Amino acid sequence: VRNAAPGTQIVRADYPTTRVEIDPQMLIGASAESIGRGATLALRCTMCHGARGLSQANTPNLAGQYPVAIYKELVDFKTGARVSAIMAPLVADLSDADMRDLAAYYAYLPRVTSSNAAAGEVPLIVASGAPLRGIAPCGACHGEVDSKASAAWLEGQPAVYLRTQLEAFASGTRRNDIGQQMRNIARGMTAAEINATGEFYARAP
Repeated sequence: VRNAAPGTQIVRADYPTTRVEIDPQMLIGASAESIGRGATLALRCTMCHGARGLSQANTPNLAGQYPVAIYKELVDFKTGARVSAIMAPLVADLSDADMRDLAAYYAYLPRVTSSNAAAGEVPLIVASGAPLRGIAPCGACHGEVDSKASAAWLEGQPAVYLRTQLEAFASGTRRNDIGQQMRNIARGMTAAEINATGEFYARAP
């Protein structure tokens, strides 16, 4: 990896990475039946992700998340493209329909409401990125209008979780991003920028 920071894990080309193909049908509103099936399946997820999709500090909030983002991550956990000793056994017996139903259910739930009146000043790395380092602003993919290429909704996510995932992308221990976009971005971010990004989105309404 060119200009890799000291300690950066070099990821071999034969390591599994995401092979999820984004289907336009994933963006169409789910049926009540699909949401209902997802609600039943989600009973196994409540210990970490909460009864209504609102999670602990080290796990993502799933309530109101884009369905395509949830579906992609479930598939990646199942195939090993994203590694988790907790998630792997939980998704092992899920069918493709099961994963779509789970995504539909969590997308149906209301998103987390921030306890803060405003998110405060937007960090430069979030608002403008760092063009000289090849870093686009976060909103270019994680914007409020819609998701792009399965990019997740970040507002209201726990700061600890966001920081941990950015660090995992930077080190190469997480490698299921499409086209290595997040790995390339995170490797160029400073520790202060990673912390500021996590804190900002955690405060965002």
